[in-house]
Amino acid sequence: MTADAVGGVWTYAIDLARALSERQIEVTLAVLGPEPRPDQHSEAAGIPALRIAVCPGRLEWMEDPWEDVATAGRWLLRLARDCRPDVVHLNGYVHAALPWDVPVLVAAHSCVSSWWRAVKKDGLPVSRHTYAAAVRRGLSRADIVVAPSAAMLNALREHYGLLPQARVIWNGRTVPESEHLPKEPLILSAGRLWDAAKNVEAVCACAQAVAWPVYVAGEGGECAESAAQWLGRLPAAEVRHWMQRASIYASPARYEPFGLSILEAAQVGCALVLGDVPSLREIWGDAAIYVGPDDRRALTDALSSLIDSPLLRTLMARRAYQRAALFTVDRMAQAYVEAYSHLLEARVAS
Repeated sequence: MTADAVGGVWTYAIDLARALSERQIEVTLAVLGPEPRPDQHSEAAGIPALRIAVCPGRLEWMEDPWEDVATAGRWLLRLARDCRPDVVHLNGYVHAALPWDVPVLVAAHSCVSSWWRAVKKDGLPVSRHTYAAAVRRGLSRADIVVAPSAAMLNALREHYGLLPQARVIWNGRTVPESEHLPKEPLILSAGRLWDAAKNVEAVCACAQAVAWPVYVAGEGGECAESAAQWLGRLPAAEVRHWMQRASIYASPARYEPFGLSILEAAQVGCALVLGDVPSLREIWGDAAIYVGPDDRRALTDALSSLIDSPLLRTLMARRAYQRAALFTVDRMAQAYVEAYSHLLEARVAS
């Protein structure tokens, strides 16, 4: 299984590897891109049937990555000859075009083309056409494509054409056992400030206009001239602590194929205010309040309505908590095991 240590893919891969290990399935985690942090290495070391290997370099969605992507491809093939996998699970697209001799599953967590359309409201620039062609080639070579929402699958079809076999497998998270904390009158948001898809700057802009303090966790600096209190990049345990304290979690995203941080907030009883995009409506249904990502007045009004009405806040927190119960790591892992088994049975049948 490939992964990177940059964002949510790492969390997803570690959770899935742990659940597969509990099912006596061995995983070699091939980490591309930046070297995992010490806490990430420690996390991986705690999984009995997990082997980790690292190939530093630029990832396929980064600027001008192709020399590093080619190097990583050669490394992945050598690694596969060494560990002799039954299935290759790629959390990226381009390397699906390599000459694998076992079935290949591609998990589609996001893509530059759909991100660009949602955030920039335009098609990819010419400088990204090589990326789009490489993704299209990889998708065409995959034996099965998995996405965490139907909206993400639809986006892939829109930008890259027909897919091979495809299915939706929701992501999941396990709620760590921890001390129950009483909810406090505060609003939390989390995300990389430099990623316009997360739209954290909209939450920062509304901080002055709402009655409760607003806290933002993430990397990329501070919200300039904002009343929001910037927490910076925090370890996962500290983010969870802030979520336990927060009564409201705001994520007015322009683009979010699934949203693990939203799930984590719902699991600890936060009322949700989310961007009105197809994927989030698909996943959360009536368990969130939705606002147009670029409508800051609507965001302010939604936050204020939850602040002003304890009854509404309690109702929405309960709905989010109940909806979150659908998105477990065990359910996710079982669905992937079924997908792997289907691939292997099809290979034997052919």
